[in-house]
Amino acid sequence: MLLVNNPGSWSAIYTPLRHAEWHGWRMPDLVFPFFLFIVGITTAIALQGRRDRGASDSELALQIVRRGLIIILLGLFLSGFPFFTWGSVPGNPDPSFLERVIDRAGRWRFPGVLQRIGFCYMVAALIWLKTTTRAQIAIATALLLGYWGAMTLIPVPGSGAVGRATLNDPSGNLAAWLDRQVFGPHLWVQSKTWDPEGLLSSLPAIAIVFLGIFAGRLLRSDLPLGQKVTRLALWGAGGTAVGAAWSLVLPINKNIWTSSYSLFTAGLAAICIAACLWIIDIRGWKRWTTPLVVYGVNPILAFVGSGLMARLIGSLIRVDYGGERVPVQAAVYRELFASWLPPEPASLAFAISFVLLWLAILWPLWRKGIYLKV
Repeated sequence: MLLVNNPGSWSAIYTPLRHAEWHGWRMPDLVFPFFLFIVGITTAIALQGRRDRGASDSELALQIVRRGLIIILLGLFLSGFPFFTWGSVPGNPDPSFLERVIDRAGRWRFPGVLQRIGFCYMVAALIWLKTTTRAQIAIATALLLGYWGAMTLIPVPGSGAVGRATLNDPSGNLAAWLDRQVFGPHLWVQSKTWDPEGLLSSLPAIAIVFLGIFAGRLLRSDLPLGQKVTRLALWGAGGTAVGAAWSLVLPINKNIWTSSYSLFTAGLAAICIAACLWIIDIRGWKRWTTPLVVYGVNPILAFVGSGLMARLIGSLIRVDYGGERVPVQAAVYRELFASWLPPEPASLAFAISFVLLWLAILWPLWRKGIYLKV
């Protein structure tokens, strides 16, 4: 996501690096559900390990709530930073700093990527703590089917619209209506009337964490590694196939996180993890994984740190360039990349450089065993 979120220019992006505009999916649309699937795997492995070492359920519950709240607070911090409006304030040509702070607070986005991760983790992990596998399967199924039913059968207040037609309208579906009621103006600035990490659409996202928990339970079992890989690949193929078939009546859509999207992407995640296990642990091809490990042991630092850096160099810190005052990011992009490359390659080259910069930042921390844990 560092690559996708930090192009040199948002007007020059290769199509495979763009999110699907509404229905459908592209490569960037897989990253978030893959992460939630991994959250489920680590929940099953880490928490069960602590339980086996003697931790009580109350201790585990406290750990779950603490971690979830920290992730949510980090997300709120990232979305609010720098806690004042740095551009123009609507209706106020010369705002004071306090007025900029008030304006920013009035439009502070409450939903978000980290907020959804923390919320889904807390809900799924707390349920895992107190239920059986059979109950968890039933809950995951109910979340997927229940969300499908809610989005297609419940009339949207104010319009009375129901059914598949509402899924084609970003602002007119039930999830968008609920987000406006709960969050008001505190929604995604690019949409204003709906949010891709909204409240109701978090239900099928929780189901992905449960699917990851089931995969984690398999990986933690005493089965030979080859059998684990085979089962995981078969489960993944089945989930992908069912999700694709479901999309014929319920389109795959990340923005409203349809149930078909949850099942389809969880299946692909299982296939990818099975492939990694076969390549790395069975075949022993490991050298190429080092940069991924460097990022993987510090994912929160990479995500939050890069987000803060992007806000600083992309909006806040400005320099004189070409006779105008522009953000540092724009000056660097124009001087080092756009000055000799066509728009799309230049934009991609900047994004790759941003990824490599953060690899250089994280590398010494990895070498010294310094990890940001929550």
